[in-house]
Amino acid sequence: MPAACVAAILAVALASAPVLTPATAQDVRGLENCMVEKQVERRTGCLQANIEYLQQALQKNVRETQRRLDAASAEITALRAEAAGLAKTIGELRRTLDGIAARAPPAEAKK
Repeated sequence: MPAACVAAILAVALASAPVLTPATAQDVRGLENCMVEKQVERRTGCLQANIEYLQQALQKNVRETQRRLDAASAEITALRAEAAGLAKTIGELRRTLDGIAARAPPAEAKK
């Protein structure tokens, strides 16, 4: 993975995470506190694990959002089809009503 991608992912993750003070508990479930590691190799491994976790969470959110968009699109299509059918029915009823009104005898004024 290119360093620019890793840096971008970390920047997004850090920007979206709440501001933490050193004494607060970890707020993001699944992320590890890598700053406690003293060895560079272990810290690097910890950061890579966090990156993988964040990528998986992001992909999960993308899939869920896409599923919701697809469902909304299908619902919109169905509602448009229903509205077109109702408009056709209204047109037919108006033509029928106009035909009935044309055949009806003129109303005579009451005396």
